[in-house]
Amino acid sequence: QVQLVESGGGLVQPGGSLRLSCAASGSIFALDTMGWFRQVPGKERELVAIITGSGDTRYANSVKGRFTISRDNAKKTVALQMNSLRPEDTGVYFCKVTVWSTGASYWGQGTQVTVSS
Repeated sequence: QVQLVESGGGLVQPGGSLRLSCAASGSIFALDTMGWFRQVPGKERELVAIITGSGDTRYANSVKGRFTISRDNAKKTVALQMNSLRPEDTGVYFCKVTVWSTGASYWGQGTQVTVSS
């Protein structure tokens, strides 16, 4: 069983920054791909950024150059640094991790990010 705890969401003005963090705990030896997804009402959950076990990253086109994903394998955490935030970045951000040994994936509970003046 894997538990994910997210933190760092909130209200920020356009142009501002936020840093999201997700910590995994439980019976985990190693984590494979970790990532962040975003969902807004009435739309499907969409990929924001992912980082593989080897450190390769992929970003949604809308956040390239503004968001940076990083991970700490020893601490089993993944972070998303969000800069130059725009109103369209608003949504609930979910952390997702895949356990290396089983291939099972787990989702966090979500954290609200609101970009508004």
